[in-house]
Amino acid sequence: MNESIIMADGLEIATQVFGDPTHEPTLLIMGAMASMLWWPEEFCQQLAAQGRYVIRYDNRDTGLSTFYEPGSPPYTMDDMAEDAMHVLDAYGIESAHLVGMSLGGMIAQIAALAHPARVRTLTLISTTPIGVDTSTLPQTSDTYMEHAAAGESVDWTDNAQVIDFIVKDTRMIAGTAHRHDEERTRNLVERDVKRAKNFVSATNHVMLKGGDAWKSKLGELVAPLLIVHGTADPIFPVEHGELLAETVEGAELLRLEGGGHEIHPEDWDEIISAIDAHTGAQHPSKLP
Repeated sequence: MNESIIMADGLEIATQVFGDPTHEPTLLIMGAMASMLWWPEEFCQQLAAQGRYVIRYDNRDTGLSTFYEPGSPPYTMDDMAEDAMHVLDAYGIESAHLVGMSLGGMIAQIAALAHPARVRTLTLISTTPIGVDTSTLPQTSDTYMEHAAAGESVDWTDNAQVIDFIVKDTRMIAGTAHRHDEERTRNLVERDVKRAKNFVSATNHVMLKGGDAWKSKLGELVAPLLIVHGTADPIFPVEHGELLAETVEGAELLRLEGGGHEIHPEDWDEIISAIDAHTGAQHPSKLP
């Protein structure tokens, strides 16, 4: 495993790689307010063991990447999609398999639409379609919205308060199929908060806009699409994943029964097997 900071358009982007660089390049894009640590090291290692060269990175305003003053992010989801391409450029990768989680899934959709030749396959986990009307679908649960509103009373400069709130957040978005491991989660959150240059800047992600240029264009997606969605997701209910599958011809949908808005360790084998099948023999590399 190697870690490095790349420079692109004046940005610093922290990255880590796993596996053999001659293997299939696979770029992992994490969701809102979450650094690359939320792609667990063991998950990345297991994915790399399937013949993948795995890259994870800190989005803007998370971890060791460039951060901005909280309250008015001077960038959009479209800019973050370009960040993903810059990461590939830094590693000399012409095209890769993209795997996006939640906000990362929205970023990955934009990247795949904006740069079709650079995306071999697309895997979207616990996300919602870009440029598609989702107003008739079930929305984020009232219980979670009440919890999120309580975040306004958190002193985001007080690490203890922040850690407690985020640990509770992970419990609120967990599914029903598996036990929520609070000790494991707290250890992760503590590492994430301690590692970040300025953790409070991650709150900029809840204000992000973008993707307007891709309204009604998702059906034009070229990259073969795999959708992984928990049936008990309280953030983006499973109907969002179903609409993705209906919108993109040939898309595959893997329902995780009782799964939440998470990549739970007990689902890793199923998720990794699905990604392996999707990015392997079924979809040969577009490169000669």
